[in-house]
Amino acid sequence: MCGIAGIVKFSNADRVDPARLRAMATAMFHRGPDADGFHELGRVGFAFRRLAIIDRVGSNQPIHNEDRSVSIVFNGEIYNFIELRAQLIAKGHRFTTAGDTETIVHGYEEWGARGICERLNGMFAFALHDQKRDVIVLGRDRMGIKPLHLLRTHDGVAFASEIKSLLVDPAFTRRVDPRAFVEYVALGYVPGPHTIYAGIEKVLPGHFATITNSAVTIERYFDVAFDTTTTDAERARVDVHALLHDAVTSQLVSEVPLGCFLSGGIDSSAVALGMVEARGRSIDAVTVGFDDARFDEREAAHVVARALGIEPHEEVVHPDPSVLDALAFNYDEPHADPSIVPTFLLCQAARRHVTVALSGDGGDEMFGGYRRYAFDVLENRVRSLLPRALRRGVIGPLGRAWPKADTLPRPLRFKATLVNLGLDAVDAYCRSVARVKPEDVEEFVDPDLLRATDGWRAVDRFRAIDERRKLDDPLLRARALDVDTWLPDDCLVKVDRASMAHSLEVRVPFLDGPLVDYAARLHPRLLMRGREGKVLLKRVLRGRLPDETLDRRKHGFDLPVRAWLAGPLARELDALCAPSSPLRGYFDLGTLSRYLAEERRGSRDRTRELWTALVFARFHAKWIGSGGGSA
Repeated sequence: MCGIAGIVKFSNADRVDPARLRAMATAMFHRGPDADGFHELGRVGFAFRRLAIIDRVGSNQPIHNEDRSVSIVFNGEIYNFIELRAQLIAKGHRFTTAGDTETIVHGYEEWGARGICERLNGMFAFALHDQKRDVIVLGRDRMGIKPLHLLRTHDGVAFASEIKSLLVDPAFTRRVDPRAFVEYVALGYVPGPHTIYAGIEKVLPGHFATITNSAVTIERYFDVAFDTTTTDAERARVDVHALLHDAVTSQLVSEVPLGCFLSGGIDSSAVALGMVEARGRSIDAVTVGFDDARFDEREAAHVVARALGIEPHEEVVHPDPSVLDALAFNYDEPHADPSIVPTFLLCQAARRHVTVALSGDGGDEMFGGYRRYAFDVLENRVRSLLPRALRRGVIGPLGRAWPKADTLPRPLRFKATLVNLGLDAVDAYCRSVARVKPEDVEEFVDPDLLRATDGWRAVDRFRAIDERRKLDDPLLRARALDVDTWLPDDCLVKVDRASMAHSLEVRVPFLDGPLVDYAARLHPRLLMRGREGKVLLKRVLRGRLPDETLDRRKHGFDLPVRAWLAGPLARELDALCAPSSPLRGYFDLGTLSRYLAEERRGSRDRTRELWTALVFARFHAKWIGSGGGSA
């Protein structure tokens, strides 16, 4: 696992500044503390930081083809590289290393940029320089496991695994993109291709960019193809069993200590089971515990460990707000998902035992595990029975008028359902996954900044995805929306930055290529029964994992945000509401003050809104207000 960065000038008369290239590499030292490497040739410069995992001696980058006319820097792991290598050798290509990176070089020569990207099964971001064609190719993996950012300037392009490497350019003016900011406030993260910075974009998952001496062209090479063609439950059980086994087994290649996360949830337990079946009981599993019993899952993890006959490394972590500055540095963008804190501490603990860890990320999206899927399916069923005029003219207004009071008895708290029933399906799902509701975004964001978005809102992203995919089934639609937004830009960003901050590589078997392709074709009735999700995955694991694990209610990976806001962060919140607040021009300070008062009175739960503002303030202090800095 590594970090890549680079500069490409449009004019062949220009030369890349070596000092800037080295500064870009230094900014992401944590992604690759083992070695660095540079490729400098006229208008093109690549930088590389290496965390050595495979072929630790022979695969230092950049790596070239036989005549050194094609050069590459690469971040990630290719799990089918041995198969591709054999095909390329049969076609006459000569390899000088034993690692996976060189496969991309020769694969590009043989099949072209699209052809090699389509054939790669793994997690990756790469930059390739073809001197003969005078072309640079940037590629990102199918699911967006590895990051890739792009900065376009008047005279060329810069790219990097992490945004902080792009910020070393003194000519770049750090300005917040209004549309990205509004999306952040609504969702708690910035969905691609936006970043929080005006002028910097994300290369989307399943895309590659081609840079010539005059232009940048970005093309899609892969899209998860959701449909309902697989309907045989027993056939699906057998196939998923085999595919999950193959996914875990293929991701065990490593020359450094390798283990897994074990929380006691279904997904991490399935990965641990796969490792035990492939390697035996001598595996390194890492479990973290918390002093607060509400968030502690050690006992659930112990149930799995006893069943598998393993002894996990157990560490108790103590989350406190002092970690927020480190998160602001490592994430580069504001990220208001509170689970980034325990994820960061989990990776820190895991790195004391392993250099590579397998995780259960992606299991919910692939096999219908989120509880919100069941609610969305039910809402769509009810919506289909109600005339549109009734929904829009009566139910929607009733929902908007219904009091949002967290002190009401639970049976009377159906404001969100009524509002959703008055909306179309995509708008309702966007509202369901939003951290801050649309009407609150409108009053929370500074009015001038809102006007600068030209009306763009987070739901517009969801509508565009739905229009492209055209999926009628509610469960397929919800999973597809998550795969295009939440998964790459919240979940996978969260794990990538947390792990690489500690020079830890994390692999995700549930996002293995063949498994994703198969899971996308599963009929919804194989995935969900009533309000129960992951029905098929539980069938696959039944008898191999304890029933207690498979039937346990899903738990999130969270922390006591509300207690922090009322305690150690209270004075900071007061300062953010003051006239001199750094949030002026971003948030409406009157609304922020009202939200804080409502939270402290207990009349409304405003935890999400206050946390969103505070996280942005920490980001702004680190990267915008101060002009950057180090952790």
